[in-house]
Amino acid sequence: MTKTDDPRAPPSAPAPAVSRPVAITRYLVSDFCADLATYLPPEQIQACYAAYLFGAEAHEGQTRKSGEAYIYHPLAVARILAEMHMDYQCLIAALLHDVIEDTPIGKEQVAALFGEPVAELVDGVTKLTKLDFNSRAEAQAASLQKMLLAMTRDIRVILIKLADRLHNMRTLDAMSPEACRRISRETLDIFAPIANRLGINWIRIELEDLGFAHYWPWRRRVIQRTLQGRSSGTRIEMVALVETALRQALQQEGIAGAVEGRQKHLYGIYRKMRDKSRGFFELADVFAFRVTVDRVDTCYRVLGLVHNLYKPVPGRFKDYIAIPKVNGYQSLHTALIGPQGMQIEIQIRTEDMQRLAESGIAAHWMYKSGVQTSANPASLAADWLQNLLEMQREAGNSVEFLEHVKVDLFPDEVYVFTPKGRILSLKRGATVVDFAYAIHSDVGNTCVAARIDRRMAPLSTPLRNGQTVEIITAPGARPNPGWLNFVVTARARVNIRGHLKSIQQREAQVLGRRLLNAELTALGADIETLEPVRLAAYLEEARLEHLEDLFGEIGLGNRPAPLIARRLISVEPEEAATTGNAHPDVHPHRLAIRGTEGLVVHFAGCCQPIPGDTITAVFSPGRGIVVHRAECRNLASLEGKHEKQLDVEWSLEPEGEFATEIRVEVTNRRGVLAEIARVISELGSNIEHVQTVEKDGVMTDLEFRLLVKSRAHLARIMRRVRLVSFVDRLTRVSRS
Repeated sequence: MTKTDDPRAPPSAPAPAVSRPVAITRYLVSDFCADLATYLPPEQIQACYAAYLFGAEAHEGQTRKSGEAYIYHPLAVARILAEMHMDYQCLIAALLHDVIEDTPIGKEQVAALFGEPVAELVDGVTKLTKLDFNSRAEAQAASLQKMLLAMTRDIRVILIKLADRLHNMRTLDAMSPEACRRISRETLDIFAPIANRLGINWIRIELEDLGFAHYWPWRRRVIQRTLQGRSSGTRIEMVALVETALRQALQQEGIAGAVEGRQKHLYGIYRKMRDKSRGFFELADVFAFRVTVDRVDTCYRVLGLVHNLYKPVPGRFKDYIAIPKVNGYQSLHTALIGPQGMQIEIQIRTEDMQRLAESGIAAHWMYKSGVQTSANPASLAADWLQNLLEMQREAGNSVEFLEHVKVDLFPDEVYVFTPKGRILSLKRGATVVDFAYAIHSDVGNTCVAARIDRRMAPLSTPLRNGQTVEIITAPGARPNPGWLNFVVTARARVNIRGHLKSIQQREAQVLGRRLLNAELTALGADIETLEPVRLAAYLEEARLEHLEDLFGEIGLGNRPAPLIARRLISVEPEEAATTGNAHPDVHPHRLAIRGTEGLVVHFAGCCQPIPGDTITAVFSPGRGIVVHRAECRNLASLEGKHEKQLDVEWSLEPEGEFATEIRVEVTNRRGVLAEIARVISELGSNIEHVQTVEKDGVMTDLEFRLLVKSRAHLARIMRRVRLVSFVDRLTRVSRS
């Protein structure tokens, strides 16, 4: 019969944990207090017991899906944290983590009884309970944002939540299949990566395997059967053989060390197969061995020993001791050809590195006497949390913030150096621009060029391990929207978008002023002559604080300038027809397009207008206006929707260069492409892109994307290209 636990009865005097009868299957508060006695003083244990009594009374009558009393869940969560040697405030918060959400107890009552720090922790964890990946994307993102921001205030919030999630995953069988899949997906997407980011390896592995078992049960069974088939009869022998050989090699050299063989966990095998598109038998580290020694220099001695013992696989050595991972993990990794030609992985580390590899940020509480270094998970976690705060400030909304955080939670590192020798860890595939933003947001915003290993390189160049990168900045430079096409780090992306949004807002205000003034002028008025009282009344009605905000809304296409103009001077549509316009949406004062309006005026990719073309424009909410050629077929969908259209014309002196495309049909002869490119270049145009389409082996279409100044400039180019030998036909391309 299972032992019961009376929440009113005081525990017996805490004693060191001893072997208990097999019949005891439920973890009890007396067991909890006994475990705490191994590292906490009696007065703190008593405070934890008082919190247990308070929680048991608050949850009285509540049960879990499994049917057991609810209090056993927070007790199990506290047990997990006790195994991590967390402080007593964290344990009390774990015991009470559901009382604010699931009972009438309020934060103030918790604070009065157990202190403000505990109340803040409980409140922080309570905010995490609204995560639901089956809800709208905005609600999902907002919930995750709350979780991460609570974590930045006190890292113990996420440790409690990880322990809570771990126990929920251990008892997930009581849930419906749909809930199992939803919670498992959430665990694999968010909580396991957070555990990895904080360096808590044992929690990550268990969360991944439990999530894998419930979300992809069939895939897990297939890998497990394959692993058992491969391992039967040989796995135990092979592991024992390698362990014996390693121990003998250490003994011969007089090195004291522990050797342990293991099999990689199933989700780790699956993820590597999926991410690297490899079959099961192509994996090198299904079997791994760990050698733990006392000192760092001994690690490198052992590396030489194992390379003499088994042949190393070229390109598979990684030194995470000299360059730790972003979560503080340190170890030497090498892949070897083991017995029977089977590839194995050997990890070599010190005892301190092993503790940090398993406990991560929790080692801050478990081994407070340890030396704190720049590679310590506690300091690295603090850096990451600071980056989260910066992302939150720069992100436009919760969805964007979620996108950046998900990128940041799945690092596959590349390590590069600054000219002064500082090492920066970036996501694999990171470019020069990512590196610049990793140094500082101001460096990224003003970078114009870079040197990689003292040679000039494009800003889009992907970085490789060991390179030295020097960023060249210019005071007047600003981010290019095109950078978003190749940056991969969340920090770079959020900073670029944030800076571009501020630029776009300023440009939208300038454009909005021009649009509104044009409409007012057509009605015989002007912005400067508007009555302040009427203007203030409209701003209040529109819930805008300043006139610049109104200009920005107009420039971004969120509010129609004609309607606002008529409202500001109290002119009805019928009256507008008698003040100089035959139709309220047809105006003699057209907006002049200069080509330098920036991020609020876009040129349609379908018809690619250039100065000299007859043009019109449409409002695109949130972006501004999009300019089309008047004959563009895509405008047909807007017929009759006058509020979305805008009369525009080219400025008398347009500035800049404009993209357009031409198609040249040529006889397939050597040198014809080079000759056409030479002609285009001589006429002052730049070729952005060229594509060849072979038609029948004799004729080929060459499609050029050019930058030109005007329609006349394009006409000169087309006349000259027609004179090139073997050019049969030439047309301007429109993709509408």
